[in-house]
Amino acid sequence: MKIRGDSAEQLAADYLQEQGLQLVTRNYHCRFGEIDLIMQEQKTLVFVEVRLRSHAQFGGAIASITPSKQSRLLRTAEHYLQRHGDAACRFDAILMEQLDSASIQWIKDAFSA
Repeated sequence: MKIRGDSAEQLAADYLQEQGLQLVTRNYHCRFGEIDLIMQEQKTLVFVEVRLRSHAQFGGAIASITPSKQSRLLRTAEHYLQRHGDAACRFDAILMEQLDSASIQWIKDAFSA
């Protein structure tokens, strides 16, 4: 499962770079949680949650970003910004049904603080 997750994150990073974003860091960890990708789009930091779900059971990939998960992502992003400088930011989601760039759904501003 970890290998599939890593592959999905790499595919998402490649896709976003093709869209003009720059990779800042991958798998940022702190005591609150983890952010899969941190990207830069012009002057905006983009915190990206990558979800690979091969079944739509339980609502699919987007439903897996629960309010609890969003809260952990927000706290982790705040931690990152406190250590690396405040910046305009947003939270995006990359959703995939399979490990294929054709299946990528990019939701900008998937949720907010």
